[in-house]
Amino acid sequence: MSGQVAGGPVAAVEHLTVRYDHVIAVDGVTLAVPAGSVTLLVGRNGAGKSSLVRCLLGQQRPSAGTARLFGKDAWRTRARAMARIGVVPESPDAPVTMTARQLAAFCAQLYPRWDATGVLERLRCAHVPLELPFGRLSKGERAQVSLALALGASPELLVLDDPTLGLDPVARRAVFDELIAELADRGTSVFLTSHDLAGVEGIAERVAVLHLGRLLVDETLEELKARWRGIQVSADLGTASLAPLHVVHSAPWPWGAEVVVDNFTQERFAALLAREGMAGANAEPMSLEDIFLALAGNGRGGQP
Repeated sequence: MSGQVAGGPVAAVEHLTVRYDHVIAVDGVTLAVPAGSVTLLVGRNGAGKSSLVRCLLGQQRPSAGTARLFGKDAWRTRARAMARIGVVPESPDAPVTMTARQLAAFCAQLYPRWDATGVLERLRCAHVPLELPFGRLSKGERAQVSLALALGASPELLVLDDPTLGLDPVARRAVFDELIAELADRGTSVFLTSHDLAGVEGIAERVAVLHLGRLLVDETLEELKARWRGIQVSADLGTASLAPLHVVHSAPWPWGAEVVVDNFTQERFAALLAREGMAGANAEPMSLEDIFLALAGNGRGGQP
């Protein structure tokens, strides 16, 4: 049934490069989506996320490197692969005159494992009017239609390209709640891009950070959050005095300085506390959004 190597990733890019004339949008990126995982790709606007997603889906040929779906070249086998993939684009795209019911009936003809009952039930639970033209639905309703249609294909891989962009908080929460419920019931692999880092933090298992076309981070969310900390110290002592903790960012605050480190361990922090003048230092866990801002927020890939 599957063209992938047993235990291998459902999707991957290897040394992927995308150029537009003299501009390099994606620069030698290697990234994999493990089977059964939820992999989050984050980056600022212009980081290269959309180019990478298009290559991964076989919609765009890379300038160099390869993109693979289920172990096969995505560009050459995209027609067969798409029958096993559900996609929610950044901007929901459907004929504006077709109703949600008509869209579901149309898609049923394209996918061999279409779940017609499940699609209609998801739309009813999301309170989407089934007989209203797509163009007259709200942004939140259109997003729910796109998600329901993507899941209706019973996909092995679900690709979500910033599915909550432009939605209000209530609509965003509805989409994420629906997604969480679905992922609890099936072993679908998910590749997700989003600017709503607080919303996806409870979903993502792996995180990749793309900045200026280059991959800065690719690891589990648990590992990422374990090694990043915000540390408040009572004096602005300079970053060298905190070694072996690696300081990514430092900023003054009213009673000393606050630093961000990316190689935190309890042993290293205990050694810091044992130093003269450091007894009052305090280490706080960081949210995914805070980590991303420290990595890419200053426009220099996290370098202080």
